[in-house]
Amino acid sequence: QVQLVESGGGLVQPGGSLRLSCSASRNIFSGSAVGWYRQAPGKQRELVALIIRGGSSTNYADSVKGRFTISKDNARNMVYLQMDSLKPEDTAVYYCNAQYLGNTYWGQGTQVTVSS
Repeated sequence: QVQLVESGGGLVQPGGSLRLSCSASRNIFSGSAVGWYRQAPGKQRELVALIIRGGSSTNYADSVKGRFTISKDNARNMVYLQMDSLKPEDTAVYYCNAQYLGNTYWGQGTQVTVSS
């Protein structure tokens, strides 16, 4: 069993930045596709950013392109989501997701609130 733990959420003003971190209980990220998802109240969970195994390929939702950056540090077994120019509509619970050897793993989520 693999546990994912997110951290770094909080309250930030519009235009501000946050960096979310995701750690895994086992060294799986080098062989995984890892994504950040978010779910706002009353809305479906949506994919925000995805990084594929080696880290050379990334994809972003149109709503965050140019503002968010996903990266991974295989040596530290960490995945990050750098979020800049935050908007109120970015407010949501953010989840880390890993696809590894046919299994899907989720973290418990971290709240991001963008408000003045």
